[in-house]
Amino acid sequence: MFGFSNLDLIALAFFILSWLGYHYVVEMGPYAARTLNMRMNLRRARWIRESAAREVRIVDTQVMGGLQNGTAFFASTSLLAIGGTLALLNATDRAVAIFSDLPFVPATLRSVWELKIIGLVGIFGYAFFKFAWSYRLFNYCVILVGALPPFDSKDEATMAHAIHETTEMNIAAGRHFNRGQRAFFFALAYLGWFLGPVSFIGFTGAVLVAMYRRQFASDATRVFNYPGQS
Repeated sequence: MFGFSNLDLIALAFFILSWLGYHYVVEMGPYAARTLNMRMNLRRARWIRESAAREVRIVDTQVMGGLQNGTAFFASTSLLAIGGTLALLNATDRAVAIFSDLPFVPATLRSVWELKIIGLVGIFGYAFFKFAWSYRLFNYCVILVGALPPFDSKDEATMAHAIHETTEMNIAAGRHFNRGQRAFFFALAYLGWFLGPVSFIGFTGAVLVAMYRRQFASDATRVFNYPGQS
């Protein structure tokens, strides 16, 4: 189909299922609460509660600004990646010739190469939209921090509602940022396809294992593994 071999289609299916499966495991699966991302969400909630109890919240807005700057960096990097990937379309013939000379890379049709490039552009485009939306959500979160009632407010219901809004906005911003970074990691796996379907499967498996370990068995995850902590 479209010049792709059966093994190419199997490798692509493995890639897509790996991405979707990883998304399910770390965000919706039965062990999602044990992931590094979900544990950090609990700390985001604690941060907002502590912020609400402070009279001066300048530090909190500075931290939020740092998160925005990091998100903006990745959004701009996504645009650069899109531009660089599109530039490869102008060098299709040369790239195909170079890869065809490699002994371990199967011969590739021009149309197949171009479709692979378009797929890579799609991944970086998805990452850009995630980072851009995350940046916007962090912007909203700054506004919500500014809208928190005074630390000595006697209206507990209003304070609790404001804390909930700010916390959920912060968590949503972090969730979309994580999805953008996930797209970057899987883009690295996708690069294996240019070396052939077997490499594609190998790269995808390696990235999947590395990402899984970061969420469940990394040194960062072990920071929270002490009595009384979830």
